[in-house]
Amino acid sequence: MSAMSNEPTHDELEKLFVNNEKMDRIAAYLNRFNPIRIMGMDRMEIRHSAILAWLLDPKETHGLGDAFLKALLAEALRGRSGVGGPTAIDISQSDLRDVEVRREWRNMDIFLYCPRRKWAFVVENKFYATQGEGQLSKYIEVVKSVFKEDIEELKVVGIFLTLFDEEPKDKSYAPLRYAAICELLPRLLANEGVSVSREVDIFLRHYIEIIRDEAGMNDERSEMEKLAQQLYRSHKKVLDFVMEHGAATDFKIAAETLFGTNTARGAKVEVDGRAYAFGWSNGRNCAFLPWSWYTAFGGQQQTWPGCEGYWMGYPLICWMELIDGNDGSKGYLRLFAEVGPLSPYFARKELIEKIQEQASDKKLNLIKFQGGASDEVRKYSRFLRDNSVDIHDIYDSERIAKGMSGLLSRFAASFDAIENVLASLRPDGSY
Repeated sequence: MSAMSNEPTHDELEKLFVNNEKMDRIAAYLNRFNPIRIMGMDRMEIRHSAILAWLLDPKETHGLGDAFLKALLAEALRGRSGVGGPTAIDISQSDLRDVEVRREWRNMDIFLYCPRRKWAFVVENKFYATQGEGQLSKYIEVVKSVFKEDIEELKVVGIFLTLFDEEPKDKSYAPLRYAAICELLPRLLANEGVSVSREVDIFLRHYIEIIRDEAGMNDERSEMEKLAQQLYRSHKKVLDFVMEHGAATDFKIAAETLFGTNTARGAKVEVDGRAYAFGWSNGRNCAFLPWSWYTAFGGQQQTWPGCEGYWMGYPLICWMELIDGNDGSKGYLRLFAEVGPLSPYFARKELIEKIQEQASDKKLNLIKFQGGASDEVRKYSRFLRDNSVDIHDIYDSERIAKGMSGLLSRFAASFDAIENVLASLRPDGSY
């Protein structure tokens, strides 16, 4: 077959690009106005720290008083009553309007000091960056050194705020995900006792949207991803042609280095001696499944209720994503694994519980679901930790390919453990 025979016809191009309702919906979603994204601040950790410091300061102009401050601190300290320092109840019942908020004080992202209560909080913000060795412990020691005259009374608490599931290297820090902000802020804005200006309300809703997008919590984005997958299946020939000739990126080249070129969905490929089922790739993402998972799901011969429009159509998916850094040249490569919208609910819940049990039995610290992952309202639950590598040059396909290979190797044991879970999975999702 000649290369020319794979080129789309004029009619096929028209069908995709002219008066296509699905394409118009996706375009409208991508073109939504969000000033934070337009200014390039959506992935800049320092900007998120600035916004959070503003929200946490009761004296600032947002109109929330100390409501957000108390809500965030209490959420971080929930369930840590035996660790020392103030408890979630102590926080929620206190008047914190005298709190001093400092940005980049002694290199700390956010420092909160309550002189009347003799409480101090170090908030380490990791939106995409990774934590340095000994970094968290050093900050606590700095606070104790500066406030040594009050050291017997002062209670110092560390809070480790992350976009994804990442445990603090200093276990005295309370872990907190950005997902909590997406739950707390809308609740506060809906509270009749809180009065914010129209401008602040609009800004905060834009900010919540940014966090939901970056944390994979946006249901609308999930709907658009499903729509995009439907479009791709219906117009594969045209879109493959566009991707090949209009969007060749270093990430795509790296993915082709690992998985090969012109790979069909579900094709068996080998990377460093291990087999995978290829899904698809574009300029930023590459989806796949370990081959043992793919065969356990029945390959392309079986459909899974609730997952028809989800990635490759199975209850689980893996993908790698390249994320730009702040300076335009560096970035991060992340490997994700996620349980999708398997139906009925009990089947999804049981699958998550089985993966958790296997991780516990095998002592696999790289597998951990976030709290509430198996709740009935959840549809998508990621479960890999320590799942990123730094890419010092995002335009170097060899570096990206090496990072991809390293991530696959790091999680090989985790993939094998989940294979044991899927071996006894029935076609209806039960065990």
